[in-house]
Amino acid sequence: SDKVNSLPADHSAEKTELKKLPTLIFCSSGLVVSYLLWGIAQERLVSYPYQNEDAIEEGAERFKDSLFLELSNRMLSFLAALFVLLVTYQPSHKAPLYEYSYNSFTCLMSSWCQYEALKYVSFPLQVLVKASKIIPVMLMGRLVSKKSYSNFEYFTAVLMSLGLFMFIIVKRHSFLNLSVVSGSILMVGYMGFDSFTSNWQSEMFKRYEPSHIHMMVGTNFFEILFASVTLLGRKGFENAYNFSMRHPSFKVHLFGLALTSALGQFFIFYTIKLFGPVTFVIIMTVRQALSVAISCLVYGHTVHYLGIFGVLLFFFAIVLRMLR
Repeated sequence: SDKVNSLPADHSAEKTELKKLPTLIFCSSGLVVSYLLWGIAQERLVSYPYQNEDAIEEGAERFKDSLFLELSNRMLSFLAALFVLLVTYQPSHKAPLYEYSYNSFTCLMSSWCQYEALKYVSFPLQVLVKASKIIPVMLMGRLVSKKSYSNFEYFTAVLMSLGLFMFIIVKRHSFLNLSVVSGSILMVGYMGFDSFTSNWQSEMFKRYEPSHIHMMVGTNFFEILFASVTLLGRKGFENAYNFSMRHPSFKVHLFGLALTSALGQFFIFYTIKLFGPVTFVIIMTVRQALSVAISCLVYGHTVHYLGIFGVLLFFFAIVLRMLR
């Protein structure tokens, strides 16, 4: 009798999971495409200098204000989300506005750390550090949301990180380079802030059930507020304007960065709400592996011969997790 009664429930659960599959594919595709393009724009803006196209000055210079880049991203994302909020039906909003400030601050800081790290390390090495993000996300989930994960989940997370490490391995002596150390410290800060951000957002979705548009508006509002106050205090807007006048192509790259970031944010909040932070990080980790391959093609980065084995190990861990 118990066996017979359990069958309909199991069958129903399988049907529910199958119904989610197209949505998961949609979210995954949106995240991957948006942030592949975003990664190309980000690396161009931060890692490579701009020539003085109007010949006012000789030589080349880099844009150094990472916070302004982040503000540009958040401004366009906020306006897009606000437009959607005004023209579409959204459920009633229950979350206290101030609670968005927590993940807004950590999201802003994680992005700042990520941009700053590119000034010291290459894009592939940055992705190497980011690839291990799933582990602090799981640990932060235990702290923030009281979640529990199996030993198998920790095991596959380590395999994924190890596979990407082997894919983007660098020469041994470069780890002693001061720039690499500085960049790695910034990436550790990125992982800490970012792991809190996704878990806090997931907790707010469960506690107050806001729409992903509400989350996008609230989070970006506080990020814009925090970044604007800081930039005003050190003439960040004036410096960015002068730089854009010297280098017209900078404005094109900046718009591309902001546009892909805005599209990506829609998919971020929607994915975290439906599937949780760990699934989101797995999708983004796959995107990071693809980003490294594209970066190597576009900007000429070299890849170690062990990279093939690392990629196989990485996707082996993905398959294990899916089968589980």
